[in-house]
Amino acid sequence: MSEFPLCPACKSPYAYPSDTLLMCPECGHEWDPQAEAAADTSVIKDANGNVLEDGDTVVVIKDLPVKGAPKAIKAGTKVKNIRLTDGDHNIDCKIDGFGAMSLKSEFVRKG
Repeated sequence: MSEFPLCPACKSPYAYPSDTLLMCPECGHEWDPQAEAAADTSVIKDANGNVLEDGDTVVVIKDLPVKGAPKAIKAGTKVKNIRLTDGDHNIDCKIDGFGAMSLKSEFVRKG
């Protein structure tokens, strides 16, 4: 195997160096490995600007309606042991009475 990372566009293992960039022979994508490493360390913050980490406990700051559920998640609901993910809803968790959920970090505060 190559000592270079997989292509971020097509996940090809055949990347090769080209000056300061890496190239993918399969899809033609060029990328900077240093910039890619810096982008991997994205920081997820709560509504107050506090940095969130896996395993944190958070508190919901407003009532959140849930599709298909007869009631909303009430403000003040404590959510333990969160897991951070990529995407729009960047918190995966379990909420008592609702089960597995995905939340947006802008609707919680570190608790």
